[in-house]
Amino acid sequence: MAVDQWLARWLPLIAERAGGQPVLELGCGGGRDTATLAAAGHRVVAIELSPEAVARARERVPSVQIHCQDIRAPFPLAERSVGVVVASLSLHYFDWSETIALARRVHEVLKPDGVLLCRLNSTNDHHFGASGHPEIEKDFYLVDGTPKRFFDRNAVDRLFAHGWRMLAIEEKVIDRYDRPKSVWEAVLERSD
Repeated sequence: MAVDQWLARWLPLIAERAGGQPVLELGCGGGRDTATLAAAGHRVVAIELSPEAVARARERVPSVQIHCQDIRAPFPLAERSVGVVVASLSLHYFDWSETIALARRVHEVLKPDGVLLCRLNSTNDHHFGASGHPEIEKDFYLVDGTPKRFFDRNAVDRLFAHGWRMLAIEEKVIDRYDRPKSVWEAVLERSD
């Protein structure tokens, strides 16, 4: 498995926008990005649904506060208190209305000019479910028993249409798993 260093190029922006406040990580998994953030000197508050992944992340980065919960549950930080939210491949498990609601909640937790760094499954991600699975709704499939959403550029723009300024967006193929994975990498700023 390749090392996925996607956050490295964003560390200066993260440092600038975090402003000494904790970075909120949604869906930290086993702590790969969490470790990158902590090594850069950030205090991280992370959320992860899987108890097994939480245990791995806590072992990997013991200094980090990790909450075992659904990311749709209330965040452990107050509204308008966070300068940076990181959500790598964690916003794609929900129907469209829940996805919109989650983006709204991320917006609400950010301070003015705070940023969201996220990666979203691309509709070109055919190795990991963007085709050949039962469709629940447009670009939302039941992949081996797990619901997964896939985004084209229009869907990314619709998701962040209100209250966001797009600072960067790029469709990329990443080496994180055993096969290439297609994602959208986006950096968005709270604009109101």
